Amino acid sequence: MSDLARRVEDYLRHLSIERGAAKNTIAAYRRDLNAYLDYLEQAGVSTPAAIATDLVAAYAESLTAKRGMAANSVARKVAAIRGLHDFWLREGLLNFNAAAVVKPPKTARRLPKAISLDKVIALMDAAGPDPFAAEGNVNPIRLRNRALLEVLYATGARISEVVNLDLDDLVDPTLMRLFGKGSKERVVPVGKYAREAIERYLVQCRPALVANGRGTPALFLNQRGTRLSRQSAWQIISDAAELAKIGVVVSPHTMRHSFATHLIEGGADVRVVQELLGHSSVATTQIYTLVTIDALREIYATSHPRARR
Repeated sequence: MSDLARRVEDYLRHLSIERGAAKNTIAAYRRDLNAYLDYLEQAGVSTPAAIATDLVAAYAESLTAKRGMAANSVARKVAAIRGLHDFWLREGLLNFNAAAVVKPPKTARRLPKAISLDKVIALMDAAGPDPFAAEGNVNPIRLRNRALLEVLYATGARISEVVNLDLDDLVDPTLMRLFGKGSKERVVPVGKYAREAIERYLVQCRPALVANGRGTPALFLNQRGTRLSRQSAWQIISDAAELAKIGVVVSPHTMRHSFATHLIEGGADVRVVQELLGHSSVATTQIYTLVTIDALREIYATSHPRARR
């Protein structure tokens, strides 16, 4: 392993151990920085101190010019490089940060895609029976699918957080423990529809599923009695969206965006929504206020008698 490669590994360990970065984040940084290392080695650079500003700038420019990468991808890679050089500077390996003046390209601010409450309900009804409907001869798997969607919309959780739920994470009937990025823990409230859906799933479906496996603390199980995967959860939502004829692509993150947007539209404080979503910065959450402002503009433009000429 070259000296540069060892220095990169030191940085990745720092991110993992001291900064608590998630595994997926570390994997993405490793891919980005390994590509940067290849570029440096081809340029004959073997130590951090030998990296010049114009070399970093040329690499950033090559990502767009030669490889045709989108601005978001280039910005992410440049951010990884700047973080690496910052770390090397703090560790005394550099006298100056050659990446400091290299700015990532501006990226378009994409508004989250949410669906209306009517579409959320249609999606859930397609997945499984209403939790408060009279009990009948229902496919138990549909009870699981309904509970999964109810939890996603009730908590605004990421799909990875939901499939990683264990039975012990049901703190009480009204609260649920989630583990977000970097294993950051938060406790969120659970509404009555989700509570009832979970209860029906636990009583009428999960015992049969767990009997197919070797026993697991996971809340949501597949038909083999093991933890439901992200891919399977995604497919459940996609199938429900197709059955409900939603008309747009619906992903697990659509449920999270809809949760946040509907809360803001209902008058929830943005900092409360921040806590519920597990965002480290309120600036990330404030994008949902832009969604509602756009909705207000549209309503005003179509409703006010003097909004248009």
